[in-house]
Amino acid sequence: MPPRPRSEFHMSIFGSGRATVWQLSAAQALAGSHATVVFATGAVVGRDLAPEAALATLPISLFVVGMAASTLPAGMIATRYGRSRVFLIGNILGVLSGLFAALALSIQSFLTFCLSTILAGAYAAVVLTFRFAAAECVPPVAKARALSTVLAGGVLAGIVGGQLVSLTMDWIPGRDFLGTYLASSVVALLAGLLLSRVTLDRPIAGPATSGRPFREIARQPLFLTAVISGLVTYLLMNFLMTSAPLAMRMHGLAQHHANTAVQWHVVAMYAPSFIVGRLITRFGATIVTAAGLIIIAIAAAIGLVGMTSAHFLATMIVLGVGWNFGFAGASAMVLETHRPEERARVQSANDFIVFGAVAVGSFLSGGVLVRFGWEVVCASAFPLVLAAVIVLIAFRQRRTAAPPLASV
Repeated sequence: MPPRPRSEFHMSIFGSGRATVWQLSAAQALAGSHATVVFATGAVVGRDLAPEAALATLPISLFVVGMAASTLPAGMIATRYGRSRVFLIGNILGVLSGLFAALALSIQSFLTFCLSTILAGAYAAVVLTFRFAAAECVPPVAKARALSTVLAGGVLAGIVGGQLVSLTMDWIPGRDFLGTYLASSVVALLAGLLLSRVTLDRPIAGPATSGRPFREIARQPLFLTAVISGLVTYLLMNFLMTSAPLAMRMHGLAQHHANTAVQWHVVAMYAPSFIVGRLITRFGATIVTAAGLIIIAIAAAIGLVGMTSAHFLATMIVLGVGWNFGFAGASAMVLETHRPEERARVQSANDFIVFGAVAVGSFLSGGVLVRFGWEVVCASAFPLVLAAVIVLIAFRQRRTAAPPLASV
């Protein structure tokens, strides 16, 4: 019997949720570009507007704070009103973020720019829930594939965001990046129009508190392993990525080198999504997550070798690949820890814990870079990677043969 065409295979594995998965992937491509713009420019704009150099990365740190602060409210809204309402609110915040950033650059206000990145972080947190929304629309066997397919939309997000910065940063003379943030608001609006056409399931009937107490869910070894793995993966990615553009400028490299590094970093963050779902299905989420952590350690090692544009570019690309493996694997583990009525609550709690820890690391990154240099930023990755890999190994050794809970 001849093999089925790839399009037919995707239709069969995704079932009736196929169109939704691909719409969410396209929305990821547009909406995700907003974060790329912030990552590429936030530290540089911060350096120009901040009252002192050590505060240069504060806007990006506040971006992560916005992510952490919005996850629990987003989960509660999704539980009560559905994900469509969350997506609408997120895109409004994305549009406002770009407008506030443009205003900040017009009036040279550091505080206004910080406000804009908080809103951008809240928008980014909503965008990251696209992966869980896709997993809810497909049969259980296709959940990891749907999750990774939506993350794959980030490949275009990296290209769109990077080109947006390069093509628009000089639009308005004397106000670098003002045109970029105006353009990012337009892109957020387009993403919102696309999401308005996405059909999602209504919230599961029952009170928002249905299901087990969260403390019972959180005591599961699988949940603890997923949170620790996701936390370390995202923390190290953010720690190095936040510092890299400013470190490049500190070492005499031009802004276009930083734009290129961030663009290809974001592409590398999402490009493995085309295969990582299959790898999770074949080898298991813990193996894929451990591989991602090891790849992040390799990225840090490259960063220690040299300070040329090629070294920074290679570090950012390898770092992005490691993040994808680690984050997709940890997200897939989370899907096995909750029942359908618990999904929004557990997923938002996971993201809150992860982003909260990432926010702390992001606040430290600027000070560490300015005081101790890029080498210390890179070296700090090794002990955290080692600790997370040990947790994954311990979990695999202790995991029982009992089947996982019914997933989303």
